[in-house]
Amino acid sequence: MIRKTILFLLITGMISGGVTAQQVWTLEQCIDHALTNNLQVKQSMLLVESAKADVLQSKLDLLPGITGNASHAYNYGQTIDRYTNQFATSRVQSNNFYLQSGVTLFNGFQKMNLIRQNQLNLLASEKDAEKFMNDISINIATFYLQVLFYKELVQIRSNQLDITRQQVVRMQKLVDAGTMAAGDLFVVEAQLAGEESSLVSAENSLEVSLLTLAQLLDLPSTDGFDIEIPVLSIEGDPGLAGSPDQIFNHAVTGMPEIRAAEYRLQSSEKQLLRARGTFYPSLALSGSWGTGYSGARQEVDQVIPADPALIGFARNTEGENLDVYAFNSDFTYKTTSWGDQIRDNNNQTIGLYLTLPIFNGWQTRTMVSKSKIALENSRLDLELQRMALRKTIQQAWADARASLKNYHASEKKLHATQESFRYAEQKFNVGVMNSVDYNNAKKDMTNAESEVLQSKFDFIFKTTVLDFYMGKPLTLKK
Repeated sequence: MIRKTILFLLITGMISGGVTAQQVWTLEQCIDHALTNNLQVKQSMLLVESAKADVLQSKLDLLPGITGNASHAYNYGQTIDRYTNQFATSRVQSNNFYLQSGVTLFNGFQKMNLIRQNQLNLLASEKDAEKFMNDISINIATFYLQVLFYKELVQIRSNQLDITRQQVVRMQKLVDAGTMAAGDLFVVEAQLAGEESSLVSAENSLEVSLLTLAQLLDLPSTDGFDIEIPVLSIEGDPGLAGSPDQIFNHAVTGMPEIRAAEYRLQSSEKQLLRARGTFYPSLALSGSWGTGYSGARQEVDQVIPADPALIGFARNTEGENLDVYAFNSDFTYKTTSWGDQIRDNNNQTIGLYLTLPIFNGWQTRTMVSKSKIALENSRLDLELQRMALRKTIQQAWADARASLKNYHASEKKLHATQESFRYAEQKFNVGVMNSVDYNNAKKDMTNAESEVLQSKFDFIFKTTVLDFYMGKPLTLKK
């Protein structure tokens, strides 16, 4: 039973693996996969994470800073001990402990403006990442439609080749029967060879387009990769999604490249405020605590009584001189304990510190001047982005309208050439038209089919882009 279960699971896995390998991708699946797995998209998201770290750090900079240090040292030779203020000549052990904290109370609002600037930079980075993902999506849509174009072109070339092959077979029979010259057969066979070459060229272009699309998706293998063929048609007069101005007015409020430029303009304004803030005095509050230990500090250990010491004479009431003695003792010393010294040497300070900028070689004024230049450059960049967006929309709108006109014109031409080819084929079959005129009629129909196909896909792509600028998702499902 276990063996059967394992065998069933293996077979199921092989089947599911085969299905996955042969998965047919929709445009939406291609875009979703690219946005999730594309390495450049991941790099752009890392830039967003870095900008988030800058915002957090600028906020944390408002907190007081605390520093501490400790030391353990031995001194050899003569030195002045910092705790006894006496010369020490022997080896002296010392320990020092120090803590300091300070906070900026005012510095011309530079820190607050830095927080706002970093927040704006973060928003700009997010919009840059969104812009990059939009570019990836449009790029994928471009090659997706290119694959669809070549798929249809291959089908058209294949159908044309079938017609020519049938004609070659028919003419061969006529030549064999002696009712048609062999030269006409050679002309049609040459046409057959040319159409075979055109089909191979179209198939090669299809393979290259599929490979390019798969590489855009960063697929580890392109084996079995294929895309879904949606129903794409242009019926009647589909029209366009508004005028160029209407599309621009909608896009300018939502396109990430415009929003990113606006955020950078606001960021430059905050940078100018930060530069001007250096003209103001800065006020800081600081406090510290310190203590230490010195091996040179001594204290009395024992008092040892000694013989009284003669310090002078005194005369009594009887006029006799008497010796005057003072109490005398010897002392032994020991190093003051570590804990007592740490406690006794304890000291604290607290203070306000005002810094006035007086002259720094015009560095502050230069910083303000460069910030003004950067601000003006950001304004120009915003205008350039708006102009580029307007031109892109105008060009796409004009191309879409031209493609629609070309499509309708080429459709009429195709209908005419198809009728002409049918008539030419009938005349050729009964021997009242030579092979050269027949091939020319067929070439005209082939060119008309290619023109219809080209204008069709050009119109679909341009209208898809215009819909995207109107806030609609990239899709071929209308």
